[in-house]
Amino acid sequence: MIAVDIEPESGWVRHAPVREEALLAALRAGEESAYHRLVVEYGGRMLSVSRRFLRNEEDARDALQDAFVQAWKGLPRFQGQCALGTWLHRIVVNSSLMRLRTRKSRPEESIEPLLPQFLDDGHAVNPSVQWPETCDRLLEREEVRALVRQAIDRLPETYRTVLLMRDIEEMDTAEAAEALGITENAVKVRLHRARQALRELVDPSLRKGVA
Repeated sequence: MIAVDIEPESGWVRHAPVREEALLAALRAGEESAYHRLVVEYGGRMLSVSRRFLRNEEDARDALQDAFVQAWKGLPRFQGQCALGTWLHRIVVNSSLMRLRTRKSRPEESIEPLLPQFLDDGHAVNPSVQWPETCDRLLEREEVRALVRQAIDRLPETYRTVLLMRDIEEMDTAEAAEALGITENAVKVRLHRARQALRELVDPSLRKGVA
């Protein structure tokens, strides 16, 4: 295997699409050019995945490089039960999670201050109101997408990670639970609380219909 520099998708020279079956066969045959093509085909998208979890360029690139090495070593065990990109995506997520675990050095902040607050009588301090536009319409606007990304980044890591896995990376509950080493119920609870906090963070802006 050869080392390959991983650059952002926008900086790559794009090639004509390759048939996945042909690429996989070349990889299994040990062709170094096939490994390079794997990076070219999937590296940009996978780097974006790693960046979302790690929020640090150097860590994201290191995690992605580790993932490609793992993928290369794991090819003999890949039976083609899913698409090559799906298989690689799982490896990248796991590599990113592993790097998150190794860099934790201080207690995580509580999510409680970000959750809806209630009065003694049970009523919400800031009752929900219907936004002037639907979520789909709002998310068509770049400034709203930026607002949501910033809000996600404000979530405590435990909850942000689950939200990313379920709502952004579209992993199912069982996959997320296995990757995190927790129960499916714990995933559901964390996801629910993360979504509540996210809505609280973006609500002041979106209820006005502006970001």
